[in-house]
Amino acid sequence: MPQHFDAVVIGTGQGGSPLAVRLAQSGRQTAVIERAAFGGTCVNVGCTPTKSYVASARTAHVARHAAELGVQVSGSISVDLAAVKARKDKIIGQSRDGVEKWLRSTENVTVFNGHARFTGAHTLAISGPDSQLLNELSADEIFINTGTRAIVPPLEGLERIRYYTNSNLLELTELPSHLVIVGSSYIALEFAQVFRRFGSRVTVLVRGERVLTREDADFADSVRKVLAREGVEFRFGVQPSRVEPHPHHANEVCIGFEQNMPALEASHLLLATGREPNTDDLGLAAAGLALDKHGTIPVDGQLRTRVPGIWAIGDVNGRGAFTHTSYDDFQIVAANLVDGGARSVDTRIMAYAVFVDPPLARVGMSESEVRKTGREALISTMPMSRVGRARERGETDGFMKVMVDAQSKKILGAAIHGIEGDEAIHTFIDIMTSGAPYPTLQYAMHVHPTISELVPTLLDGLKPMK
Repeated sequence: MPQHFDAVVIGTGQGGSPLAVRLAQSGRQTAVIERAAFGGTCVNVGCTPTKSYVASARTAHVARHAAELGVQVSGSISVDLAAVKARKDKIIGQSRDGVEKWLRSTENVTVFNGHARFTGAHTLAISGPDSQLLNELSADEIFINTGTRAIVPPLEGLERIRYYTNSNLLELTELPSHLVIVGSSYIALEFAQVFRRFGSRVTVLVRGERVLTREDADFADSVRKVLAREGVEFRFGVQPSRVEPHPHHANEVCIGFEQNMPALEASHLLLATGREPNTDDLGLAAAGLALDKHGTIPVDGQLRTRVPGIWAIGDVNGRGAFTHTSYDDFQIVAANLVDGGARSVDTRIMAYAVFVDPPLARVGMSESEVRKTGREALISTMPMSRVGRARERGETDGFMKVMVDAQSKKILGAAIHGIEGDEAIHTFIDIMTSGAPYPTLQYAMHVHPTISELVPTLLDGLKPMK
């Protein structure tokens, strides 16, 4: 007979771990199943390690430009990648161990190590690395939080070379002499700037004509200009078709293209073409669950699947692909299931940041999305060179933009590419979440000198969108 629990959480990412604890605190006998490292993508190969690299890269960049602020740094600036990695590993280890200890020490929580597969709508089998059956569980409530993994595109010859994804690139201890990156979205550009600041030559291969295709073209171009000025090379309108080992240098690679152009040589190849959900090996059919065309598990506003008693949270449900959306999923499920609330993901206002330096942060609709609605709207933009904090820091790249509904006066969306934009964007997030009209923010008194103090000035410049 399977061991019975009131609830089972599969995966210990940013939504799964706190949900398991909250369920246990509500009196539910709760099982947690983790097949790999505790903490999920964010802790192990996502936010935590990459942002530690961003911090190291920024330190090197600031040191190189210290003289511009009147500070003399003697000697050349170099980066010890082994030391950067060691610092990253320490940070990850603390977070990972903290999550595991938290779960194992929580009353009513039982932790299982292994890979979970559905054998029915409310039954699961847990197997080890050799597929040996370890445990069988049953539960009234099951929550899927299995995250995503890097997509590896079907390039001819890929099996013959050494290539990297965002996960194993973080294991390098020596700097690449020439890092070639396939892809031009968030992960690709963050790594491009990091390794360029570390001292590597970096080339980004872009299939289309611009980077960050989900963003407005003016913001995408603003980000590209910063990276290009720092020495990141971009090749647009190219599509790799094949790869092969370098004929004269072991472990290096030659990249061929669909276009009639010479092959590109690289010491290291990073594939950053997107992520796919970890849903293909969960036995979902046995539970009566089907995937959509993206491999994600469809859910309703309360994150319930089509099968009663099964929820999907985090990246696997297609309702957000960020740590903060995963954590918000946990809060929604806990509020509804434990506290008797009626929260819905359908009312969530999407917000995120691209952690290039300076960061690009956005909430709500983009300008192009607002224009597609055909609604009467107001718009304002302002360069970061107007911001005193940016001038004082000597970092005036980028600009702000806001769109407002002309009738309701509610903010439709805002974006900031500029120093501390990832923090200042919360001014917009909070006012939009409250449902207040834009004059509430426009007339607020902000502290000087900060980035946020220019937000009311930005709103002063609203004009009809033409």
